[in-house]
Amino acid sequence: MANATKNSMGARATFETGSGPAFIYRLDKLEKDGLGNISRLPFSIKVLLEAVLREVDGFIVTEADVQKLAAWNAAAPAEDEIPFKPARVILQDFTGVPAVVDLAAMRSAMARMGGDPQ
Repeated sequence: MANATKNSMGARATFETGSGPAFIYRLDKLEKDGLGNISRLPFSIKVLLEAVLREVDGFIVTEADVQKLAAWNAAAPAEDEIPFKPARVILQDFTGVPAVVDLAAMRSAMARMGGDPQ
């Protein structure tokens, strides 16, 4: 499994599945270590925090990045960037086909409405 060795903050845990061992990154470990009240964070921030924690490498993603995100506060928004490295992008478009289909549909709709699609 990718990133199976990244565990600089000690938050990675292992559990067994029918396919072998799997890894999770425990946000409650960060809270126990005093990085803030993680359990109060909105789910969306927890998702970002877990993604950052999973990618800590000490270079592109650092423990300081995890600490800053763990201290997130809606009342005092920060201007810090989040080193987000998604593993997957749903509905990615490398070919441009969906955009071309959308343009064709708009052209057809314009023609049906009596407008000039050119």
